[in-house]
Amino acid sequence: MARPDSLAVLDEQPFRRFHWVALFTTGMGVFTDGYDLSSIGLVLPLVLASFGVAHLTGLESGLLAGSALVGAALGALVFGVLAQRGRKKFYGIDVALMAVMAAAQAFAPNLWSLIGIRFILGIGIGADYVLSPTIMAEHANRRDRGKKIGLGFGVMWPAGAAVAGLLSLLLVGLGVDPDLRWRLVLAFGCVPAISVLYLRRKMPETARYLARLGGDSASATEVVRQIAGSGPGARLSADRRAWQEVFSRHARAIFGAALLWLLFDIVVYSGILFGPSLIAKGLGLAPTTFSLITSFVFVIPGALIGVALIDRVGRKKLQTWGFIGAAAMLGLFAYLHDQAMAAPAFGMVLFGLYSLVITAGPSTVAGAGILGVELSPTRIRTIGQSITVVGGRIGASISAFLFPLLFGIIGETGVIYLLALVSVLGAVCTMALIPETARRSLEEINADGEADLAVSGGDD
Repeated sequence: MARPDSLAVLDEQPFRRFHWVALFTTGMGVFTDGYDLSSIGLVLPLVLASFGVAHLTGLESGLLAGSALVGAALGALVFGVLAQRGRKKFYGIDVALMAVMAAAQAFAPNLWSLIGIRFILGIGIGADYVLSPTIMAEHANRRDRGKKIGLGFGVMWPAGAAVAGLLSLLLVGLGVDPDLRWRLVLAFGCVPAISVLYLRRKMPETARYLARLGGDSASATEVVRQIAGSGPGARLSADRRAWQEVFSRHARAIFGAALLWLLFDIVVYSGILFGPSLIAKGLGLAPTTFSLITSFVFVIPGALIGVALIDRVGRKKLQTWGFIGAAAMLGLFAYLHDQAMAAPAFGMVLFGLYSLVITAGPSTVAGAGILGVELSPTRIRTIGQSITVVGGRIGASISAFLFPLLFGIIGETGVIYLLALVSVLGAVCTMALIPETARRSLEEINADGEADLAVSGGDD
């Protein structure tokens, strides 16, 4: 008969002060991600004017919008492998890199140097997309794991984007010179990154890593005691299985999660990267005004709805209905495109409702990175998470590089219809590819408990 898993004490803890500190420490990195990836769309016209660029080529447009995304894919792969040697060991390097590169944007002398800086910035963002959700999940209890990651990603990301819009609006109100304005907006991304650098270095290594990969049962027990006030009920076992063996057993779920993040990012990044310019222009709104209305009236409330429902309703239902709702609103927006452009308030409501439902559903699940960390055992968790992050970055890069061409070929209405179809595909794949993980322990989801390790040949 299988004995209870020794890490179960972590899963049954109430949400303590430790969890709130961990949420802030990890969430501010995500806040920085949202700020850095959104701010470029707000100041793009100022950047071009500053560098004397009248029109961007398709390649230049894609590289400027997508260089950070390509860097993020590389950063996720590199740090996904490195973090197999310790989560904390590399935690802080990500935000340090983000801080330095955010500040460096202020001194970019030309367009190509800015593209290069944002590529390196993206490496830090990709590292954070692997490390932060992994650390959040491995410290969290099972009842609130979805809320914690949803708050850390689903709420903090749009909050960062909203602050970018507020700062841009403030600098306009202060009459700051446009050339200085875009440099300040982009460089401000270093502030939230620096704010958590010390806390990240002080964050304890997760008990799951120490026990399963580090083979340090004593240190793992101490971390459990620090969080729960008491140690685990039994000695914690190391996972001695080859990572290839573990990966082969869970590859289907991991690649399914990667595909879902890819489909989500194709849809959402089209709005993030081109909404403030193309859609806002059609509605007669300034990019900053459009972004602020979208963020505060629709996206942030949508994120809070998602956080309230993710553990109660479950990941699959929340994401499926979010995709269906997004498809419906995008289809309606495309069908009524001319009327929406003629009546900006009506158009803003249609686009805003799409933003609300996709944020409440897919953004809180796939876009928050929760599937990769829940569907990967501790033995390969950061590798599995890195694959899902790369899936998302591929989707976002498709939006950045391909959609400028599609806008010219099939027009804005055609692109919106296409995004509605991608949303329908996302709903179908969600139902087909992933199990429900809400309110279940990480060990139960992945057959990764003490008894399972003993059967598989781990230390007993």
